[in-house]
Amino acid sequence: MENNKFGFSLKNTFIGLFTGFINGVFGSGGGTLLVPILNNIVKVEEHKSHATALAIIIFLTSASSVVYISKGTYDIGITFKVAVGSIIGGIIGAKILCKVTGKFLRISFGLIMIIAALRMVF
Repeated sequence: MENNKFGFSLKNTFIGLFTGFINGVFGSGGGTLLVPILNNIVKVEEHKSHATALAIIIFLTSASSVVYISKGTYDIGITFKVAVGSIIGGIIGAKILCKVTGKFLRISFGLIMIIAALRMVF
């Protein structure tokens, strides 16, 4: 049941709380959790779930970053060096997203998550 014209609901609030918590603790989780959640639970189409997750990540990372910066647990030099490449990569990736199929997105995203999981374990 939607509570107002912006579509706030208990389910969406819980999804945000969960992904925000995971992002705050592990520094990741926005895309890795949000894309499958948006696809499978919220039933958002593949391309929109990837794009929507990226938009939501702005809020996740901003909130977490405020805490990290206030505690001094970040490296400003690395932040700016990586940010330049990230901006360019983000623009290229967004343009490519519009040109690939949903099936390709699911398979490639799944493979990247498997590789990331294996690297973290081993």
